[in-house]
Formats: sequence, C-alpha cells, structure tokens
Amino acid sequence: MTLDQLKTFLWVSRLGGVRKAAQEMSITQPAVSGRITALEESLGTTLFDRTHRGVTLTKQGVLLRDYAEKIADLVEKIKSNVVPADSVNSLLRIGVAETIVQLWLPPFLSELYEKYPNLNVEISVDVSVNLRQQLVERSLDLALLMGPISEFSIDNIELPNVELGWFAKADAQIPPMGSTPIISYNRNSRPYRELRREVTNRYGDNAKIFPSSSIYAGLEMVASGIGVGLFPRQVGNVLVKQNRIVEFDPGWVLTPLHFTASFVGEPRNELCAKAAELASTVSKEYLLG
Repeated sequence: MTLDQLKTFLWVSRLGGVRKAAQEMSITQPAVSGRITALEESLGTTLFDRTHRGVTLTKQGVLLRDYAEKIADLVEKIKSNVVPADSVNSLLRIGVAETIVQLWLPPFLSELYEKYPNLNVEISVDVSVNLRQQLVERSLDLALLMGPISEFSIDNIELPNVELGWFAKADAQIPPMGSTPIISYNRNSRPYRELRREVTNRYGDNAKIFPSSSIYAGLEMVASGIGVGLFPRQVGNVLVKQNRIVEFDPGWVLTPLHFTASFVGEPRNELCAKAAELASTVSKEYLLG
C-alpha cells in the first residue's frame, strides 16, 4: 500500500468514477485503474462495486475511506509543520472580488510573500458568482469573495464586513433620489440585485441603475456627475479626500457586504488554509484598525 494508491482511492471515491479521478489528478485512466487494482490486491479485498454508471464503495471501501482521509490530513499537517515556509514553491491560485482588490489585497499579498517567499501566486479578479463556480470546479485554490459558499467540500473563514456609502459629485447639488441614475455594482452581483429591489420599492420602476463591472470606473462616473453611486465607503473616501465626490445620506443604505476566504476543505490543503487565515488577519487589521 502506497500514499499514491490511497490518494487515488480517495479521488475515485469522491468523484464516483475513474475518468473523473484521472482528470482531476492529471494522469491516465489506466494509471488510476492500475493503482486501485494494486491497492485491492495488497489488501485482499474489493473496494468498489463497478457498474455502467460508475463506481460505489463496498463496505470495506467505506472503512478504508475513513482511514485514508485521516492519513491524507496527517500528510498535509506534516508538510505544513515540517517543511520550512521559505521552501514552499507550490502554485496558489487565488480568485478575488474587486472590492477586496480595491481594499486590502496588496497588503495581503505582501504578507503572503513575506511568509512564503518562493510561493507562486496566480491572481484572478472576477465577480463572486464566477469565483464560486471556479472554486467548486477546483480551478481555484482560494477565493476571497462575497460568501459563504454552501458546498460540503468548501471551508469558509469569515472576513470583516464592508460598509457601503452613497456618493455624489462634489460642489454640485445632489438631485432627488429616483430622478437621477444610480451607479453601483456589476449586474451579476448580490449588491446590484438588492439595490434594484430596494430602489424599485422606494422610487418605482422608472428609477435607473447603471451597473459597473469596475468600482473605480463607477466612482469616476459619479465624479463626472453622471449620477449618484453606492460603493464601499473606504474606497469612495479616496476620491472624497481629493474633493472630487462627497458622501451623502438619502436616509437608507444597503446592509454591509459579507465576505469570506473560501477554500477547498475536502481534500484539505494546509497551504490554502493558512493563506485563508492570513487573509482574515490582514483584512481585520486593515478594516478594523
């Protein structure tokens, strides 16, 4: 029995088939089948029932899965605690919502590289709905997004909420709400959906919302006088200090944005878990002082 055989066994049991396991592990189907056969021969028992729909665990397979998961977790802890941080040269694929990019992503990456100087990091910026899908599909290792993700294989670490504020062009009369365009988040985001519902309830169906895929571009639209905007207060305050926009109170605002550092917890990767914990620490220092 080898670690490779146990790892392969776990992927086949999780995904329910040799083909899917081979794709996940980037090896051939014959290689996966060979490892499973060798494992069954070494244990002297059948681990899977094979059908035309895939494979299911036998009673002995269920027992082995429990042991194999504990062994896999132990291996991750050994790598995390024994291997020096400056020797870690793995690839960490991080997906980030733009709100976080505009706030605390730079100090987070600085801390991450200080802790893991040889780590290879690949950053993808996208809306949270796409980041969620990419994480579930395993094309990302860590996602900093509007969460949490309700998926059995995903772990979520709470991040500080981000408060929203209303902004308008500086040195201009603030127009009545409902009669001026409202500039805010991307159409495929939760803030846009909640904003649309609230604006419709308050001002009717004729109210205009201009979605923007870029927070920075949206704030520039506000500064140019196209309309008022609903954006994270700490991002908008940058332009407030430049006397280009002002914050105002129309009497209501959406609830703060809720973010999580989400990562694949099954199978567990200690590097991803530590990176998520670091994101939590950095975000609290940045947003909570």
